[in-house]
Amino acid sequence: MTELSRFLFALIALLFIMHPARAEDFPQPPELKPDVDFWVSIFTRYSTGEGVLHDSRNLSVVYERIDVPPKASRRERNRIVGQRRKAISAVLERLASGKRENLTAEEARILGLWPDNVSNATLRAAKGQIRFQLGLSDRFREGLERSGRWRSFVQSEMSSRGVPIDLVALPHVESSYNPDARSHVGASGIWQFTRSTGRRFMRVDHVVDERNDPFSATSAAAELLSYNYSITGNWPMAITAYNHGLAGVRRAMRKFGDTAYVDILRNYKGRTFGFASRNFYVAFLAAREADRNADKYFPGFKYEDPVAYSTTKLSGYLPVAKLSSATGISERRLARYNPSWQPTIWQGSKHIPKGQTVRLPSASLNSSLDELLSSAGDGIWADEQLPDMFHRVARGDTLSEIAETYKTRVSTLVALNGLGSRHRIRIGQQIRLPAAGPAPAVVAAEALPAPVPEVDAEAAAVESVEVADVSEPEPTVMSGETVEAVAATSAAASTQTELLSDPSDYTVAEDSTIEVHPQETLGHYADWLGIRTQRLRDLNGMAFRTPVEVGKRIRLRFDDVDRKTFESRRIAYHRQLQDAFFREHMITGVAEHTIRRGESVWVLSLRDYDVPIWLFRQYNPGLDPKRVQPGTRIRFPVFAKQS
Repeated sequence: MTELSRFLFALIALLFIMHPARAEDFPQPPELKPDVDFWVSIFTRYSTGEGVLHDSRNLSVVYERIDVPPKASRRERNRIVGQRRKAISAVLERLASGKRENLTAEEARILGLWPDNVSNATLRAAKGQIRFQLGLSDRFREGLERSGRWRSFVQSEMSSRGVPIDLVALPHVESSYNPDARSHVGASGIWQFTRSTGRRFMRVDHVVDERNDPFSATSAAAELLSYNYSITGNWPMAITAYNHGLAGVRRAMRKFGDTAYVDILRNYKGRTFGFASRNFYVAFLAAREADRNADKYFPGFKYEDPVAYSTTKLSGYLPVAKLSSATGISERRLARYNPSWQPTIWQGSKHIPKGQTVRLPSASLNSSLDELLSSAGDGIWADEQLPDMFHRVARGDTLSEIAETYKTRVSTLVALNGLGSRHRIRIGQQIRLPAAGPAPAVVAAEALPAPVPEVDAEAAAVESVEVADVSEPEPTVMSGETVEAVAATSAAASTQTELLSDPSDYTVAEDSTIEVHPQETLGHYADWLGIRTQRLRDLNGMAFRTPVEVGKRIRLRFDDVDRKTFESRRIAYHRQLQDAFFREHMITGVAEHTIRRGESVWVLSLRDYDVPIWLFRQYNPGLDPKRVQPGTRIRFPVFAKQS
């Protein structure tokens, strides 16, 4: 271990002494111990060459271990697992019929996994709860070793924001500390930020995606976890919200109680509160146990040494080829240490932006980055950024959002690209932008090549607690599907992946009412329901031109559109509203304000702090602005302008 490494790990120890995690920060009720033990075994005992069939509701019931051939395809693995699942299901069926005598050895073994007084109903339900979980011990070990590169930085960032440093274990669950990890829902980097959530705290666009930079993403994760805690008031629910979203967690807390962890994780029936969300906190506890006792579980492992970097913030726009020439560092190595730079930079269609931080190992440079760039002369700099010529469609993109991003019109994009419909674009499709001019007459909307620099990639994205049940294959995007169609397949999925940081409840209550949120009108509701506005006025006894009032509840009718479709449309509206805002603003902190006599929350938010009401409510979700008393402390997010 280098002198730098010894110093950094001594610093970690000091931070731990200064900011130790209290036992009450991460409670582990006795009822959750079998769940934690299950995940400890997955992280430390079973490798990716094997897995277990288990009950998805009672993790103490593990039916058997199954070998997975190293190069087996998903179809082959499903076949192997499916055969054993079918056999176990047949045994459970016989036991559920009441059979308790003259048992075969297999029947006796499976019955013995359950409590002595197990009911037939429980065994019958267990037939539909047989789940396969792949082992992760080899990936966990690799992630543990890899974490040495950023471990001290992660803990210092957490500590500086009042977040327990034990949350250094969370990326083990999310990505195995793999900066190249990508999920099928578009989450990215070691902290697995979605685009919408990432944009709140980082730059995420077609030029720079800071989700992929472990340093930027760690700072953002510390901000997000601190924010989650400020809303939930405890770490189990703040951590669960990191996976499931604040809105769903707040609904569960209202139903069962803020600290009813066992009831929430066992009995909450939220629409998207599936296996991954139920297990996220206990998987974290297991990762924390393995991380804290790494020598016990992984004898002989060694943390990778952190790298000492030279950094600089660019004072102007810089072509990447000029940076390579000035530093003597190949573009391949530049990409390795600056993973947030998008393909547009490496293709040469964009310069490295002004204000962007460049990071390179000090050992690879003859002098500091500042000195190298200064000695290269003024000729390396560009006066302005190159105009956008094309946009490559990503998962979740819509033509209207692309138009808004590039400050153009949907009709212009339709005309430039010869699109037959504004609703049909495909993932990977190149959209010609106004700066590129009209498409050539011979080949309309010709696709650009997309060379990507060779990066020393780590392993592929890990399978974490979200390893799919083989009876429920992961959704795939076929080449002919539209992005909009894929994104709108489920209102629940949209809520979970795109509005994780929004604590607002956009669902319809059992009595067919909703809470009115800022930026919503009766016309919006009528449009999402496919009915006339007057029908809603009549239903709610509202006079003509009477506006809906934020925070109040109104009743809806679902004669023409079902609840899921309504919720999907409502969520899409708020997602677009929030995405548009966070393309231009990034949250950098929180300001607290104590209400004085005569002050108005609305005036403070809109005039003094320049915060939209919808965002103010997200930071103060339990507050009734019309009933705020002097002395009440309220919170306002602080912004920086996105370039």
